[in-house]
Amino acid sequence: MLAAAGATSVAAFHEVKQVVNAFNESPALQLGQTDLSTAAPGKPQTIMLIGSDVREKGASGYGGGQRSDTIILIRLDPSKKATALLSIPRDLKVSIPGHGVGKINEAYEDGGAKLTLETVKEITGLRINHVISVNFLGFVDAVNQLGCVYMDIDHRYYNPGGSYAAIDLQPGYQRLCGRDALSFVRYRHTDTDIVRASRQQQFLAQMKQQVSLGTLFGERDKLLKIFGKYTRSDIHSTSAVLRLLKLAISSAGNPIQQIPFDGSLGPSYVFASDTQMHKMARQFIGVESIKTAAKKAASKRSHRSKRKHGVNPANFGLIDSSSIGRQVALQTVSAGARLPVFYPRLIESGDVILSPPRAYDFITKDHKHRPAYRIVVKAPGLGQYWGIQGLADFNPPNLKAQHETRHYNGRGYYIYFEGKVTRTVAWKVHKTWYWVQNSLSGALSENQMITIARTARSL
Repeated sequence: MLAAAGATSVAAFHEVKQVVNAFNESPALQLGQTDLSTAAPGKPQTIMLIGSDVREKGASGYGGGQRSDTIILIRLDPSKKATALLSIPRDLKVSIPGHGVGKINEAYEDGGAKLTLETVKEITGLRINHVISVNFLGFVDAVNQLGCVYMDIDHRYYNPGGSYAAIDLQPGYQRLCGRDALSFVRYRHTDTDIVRASRQQQFLAQMKQQVSLGTLFGERDKLLKIFGKYTRSDIHSTSAVLRLLKLAISSAGNPIQQIPFDGSLGPSYVFASDTQMHKMARQFIGVESIKTAAKKAASKRSHRSKRKHGVNPANFGLIDSSSIGRQVALQTVSAGARLPVFYPRLIESGDVILSPPRAYDFITKDHKHRPAYRIVVKAPGLGQYWGIQGLADFNPPNLKAQHETRHYNGRGYYIYFEGKVTRTVAWKVHKTWYWVQNSLSGALSENQMITIARTARSL
């Protein structure tokens, strides 16, 4: 939205004024003068985005204490080849200044955005230039205004409501709109904070990839109204908006790169040492290109896999799953799949191919129906699901601009990285796309992903 409005500011100053007015529509966040750092024009900026747990009147939890449901740090640096995102788990155990030890999301309840900012600065050592707080309703309206987002849903998400927000999503590539999108990014009661952070960052990355500058420009008036209504920030002067606009424009072409959270899970808390937090902060500031980061990670994984427990590098620790894979493929056909079904012949030890699979009609933005299916594989650990997707007669946005192409036995395989994780390995047969999708936190290595794709067979 900033980049769209800024692109027009060259021609007309009143466009900038609109952005300033949007920032000024809601009261300013109450932050101390010394809490924020001022960046020189054109220099990198770090923005802290807070998604606050503010519910509608009548909804479950309405009127309760507000906590920061999401904390994401965003690094805009035109000198880098990526825009860095670092999510801080809401259950991270921290020392909250003046309040003792607790979960970091309690800082918002105890002292609002100001105390949250102080706590984040304390644990990361980072300088933060701006804070923007947005509530649930703003997210829902913005997603709908942008025409929704195509997302790869890794498994079945279901909860009827009650203690946790209601959700009912089937697995597979599909189009997510406002309420479903919010439920998807907030879901956490059968996985972990770290998995949820990966889900949120993937949603933001896909939204950025799919929403064009032209769409943002065309919808800028309505988006600015949503922004003004549902957000609060420290940004209120014309000069601050101009600096941010220029930075957003110069960074607009950069892909989003996640900085994985390096922590451990306990019964109630997420734990990360000072050393771990400062290492993540350094990675956040010095983010590398997606390709460079992925290659370094792949090299380390390959070296470790050859040393670890005598693992055979020919199959990278994968075991035969041909029999069960074929059975699930037959179930997919019986369920009504109208396209050839590729199934996994190799999986990791401990993985389970879930049954029944899903055969369905993928619905495009213009309401056309396309044959599709999804086979879901459950890996050990909370929230660890990977799978094989098929989709006919449609070019999915998540498969645009592959990072690498490799050829094996006459077939091209398209590889997509997300930071240090190999996110997707895809191939095309006639007019049908197939791909292996990694788990949210990247349970499969690059070699495993490619091997699974190469050995997949069709029925």
